[in-house]
Amino acid sequence: MHEHIATPDYPNVTLAFFYRGMKIEITTGLYQEQQIYSAWVTYANGSAVAVPRAHSREAAITQAKKWIQNQFNWPK
Repeated sequence: MHEHIATPDYPNVTLAFFYRGMKIEITTGLYQEQQIYSAWVTYANGSAVAVPRAHSREAAITQAKKWIQNQFNWPK
């Protein structure tokens, strides 16, 4: 069956919080019949899927925080 634009797939946000001034949203979904988690990051100039697929919510959060640290210059 073909997907139709009239029936878009909206992310199922289960957790959202701010980290270093950026919003991280954790979403859930099914991939090959397994529960997966993704992390979206929204910042001043846009948004990105920082973690397309993780096997746990905790892993998605950890990877999203690392993504933010790697993508933006933060003093050490």
